[in-house]
Amino acid sequence: MSAKSWAIDIDRDDITQATLTADEGAPLAHGQVRVRLDSYAMTANNITYAVFGKPAGLFGNDQGYWDFFAERGAPGRLPVWGFATVTESNVDGIAVGDRFYGYYPMAEGAVLSVGKAGPGGFTDVTPRRTTLPPIYNNYQRIEALADYRAADHDYWPVFRPLFLTGWLIADQFEDEGDYGASQILIASASSKTAIGLGFSLARRAGHRPETVGLTSKAHVAALDAQRIYDRVIAYDDILTLNPATLSALVDMAGNGAVTRVVHSHFGNNLKASIIVGKSHWDADAGGAALPGPERQGFFAPGRSQKRIADWGGAAFGQKIAAAWLAFMDIAPRLASIDKRGGGDAALAAYHEMLSGRADPRAGIIVEP
Repeated sequence: MSAKSWAIDIDRDDITQATLTADEGAPLAHGQVRVRLDSYAMTANNITYAVFGKPAGLFGNDQGYWDFFAERGAPGRLPVWGFATVTESNVDGIAVGDRFYGYYPMAEGAVLSVGKAGPGGFTDVTPRRTTLPPIYNNYQRIEALADYRAADHDYWPVFRPLFLTGWLIADQFEDEGDYGASQILIASASSKTAIGLGFSLARRAGHRPETVGLTSKAHVAALDAQRIYDRVIAYDDILTLNPATLSALVDMAGNGAVTRVVHSHFGNNLKASIIVGKSHWDADAGGAALPGPERQGFFAPGRSQKRIADWGGAAFGQKIAAAWLAFMDIAPRLASIDKRGGGDAALAAYHEMLSGRADPRAGIIVEP
């Protein structure tokens, strides 16, 4: 497509329908900046955003992920994590050429409404965004990121939001006494969020539950060789686990068939069942009553806000930074960066991730 600026529009009711369109740039209002995306990641997490694009109760209001970058009645614009450079500014304190890490639409560029601009970055104050979780509305100057290293640049959009989610899940387990479980089963163990969880649990000092990664048979050997989990087994082998072991399940992809097998096998010895994502958007939801505990959703922004309230923002940031830098020391062996350029490649990457064909060992980076 030869349009000067492109965006990808997605049907809110059928996320398989996505179109590359020309994005006409309107004049900036006072307090706005225009940015050009330098790079963003396409991961399974983005498919979860699409599935929960419409109001889904996650935010405690009638909003969903489509509300970040599209008005009601318009096609959805998928949120992505990445880096962008300011190309036009009507804001004091933000200049052309300034670079920010944050939440952007799947497009070549974006217009953001700036509030609370400072040395560290700014908050987007677009009216429809002010009632959405603040973690998504913060844009951080690259130079102000204490745990940013140039060598890790491409791994930030690929891993940072997913690692943070995994780290927060591990923190919740520790906070809850591991729900009384002696082993934690982690489904979709090849996913980047699951790897963040496994890594964070492994770093815990003192006694902790055994971690068991669950994945497809084709991925068992390669994933086990990474030594993220204590054990890795295939979904087909879940029934070989001791059903008397007090266990917890973390489901990263919303695969109802796997969830049903685990619940049925462990019954009341399954002490917690936590669903994190919905990248298996077209799989059986497993909505019928299951043996064992009621499934509970995990919402990373809510957990972040709790820990910021518990510890203070500075301490929260320090804990994340220490964990992140330790993870970055091994990230290159966990995923290779796969760069794609331009709008057509961006649309193809979306469809590849939606279909489930994407290689979990690759980190897809789109450079618009």
